[in-house]
Amino acid sequence: MRFAEYVRQNAEEIVGTFPADRGIYAVTFRLDSIDQDPRHPYLAIGYTTEADAAEAAGQTPDAWEARWSYAYFPPTGLEGVRAIGQDGQGAQAFRREALAQGLWYEDGDEPGERDEELCEWFYEVCVKAARHLHDSGRIVAALGRPLPVLLYDMFEPDAMFALTSAANPAELVAEFMTEDTEREDDGEHGTGEPLP
Repeated sequence: MRFAEYVRQNAEEIVGTFPADRGIYAVTFRLDSIDQDPRHPYLAIGYTTEADAAEAAGQTPDAWEARWSYAYFPPTGLEGVRAIGQDGQGAQAFRREALAQGLWYEDGDEPGERDEELCEWFYEVCVKAARHLHDSGRIVAALGRPLPVLLYDMFEPDAMFALTSAANPAELVAEFMTEDTEREDDGEHGTGEPLP
């Protein structure tokens, strides 16, 4: 199984376990790696609820932060319901494809640009998995309505707006995107090259 397919299938399965009656307003994808080594990425998939946002509102006067910032997410949003990518199947698929693409390196080797390329590839896989949750109708089937998927990397916080924008229909993330300080003055969202 290819790594992207592995992530997509596991994301579908995990979202299918979310409780439909808990007031979930966002699915969360925390993109991370073991010891900040891009050769060992994982994705923690979770959610946050209206009750969580209400509780966070008592901790910060900033309404956007309380609702959308991972700094205020509950464990289900920050740690996720389940993390995927570094189990045997995920790790093997990632390594096999990284080798085939010439991106893998061993400890002691000079990674050069490969660290960044591995990270970008992982971001792309996660964006496509989130899009698939929308396109396949999985979120609606599991939770009863379309919801945004928030993608974030706590070690690259500026990436969350571009990642989330690329992964969702614009109307689902309009409120989230209001805090993208890198927006261009003409009203476009995002900071860098468009993600696939």
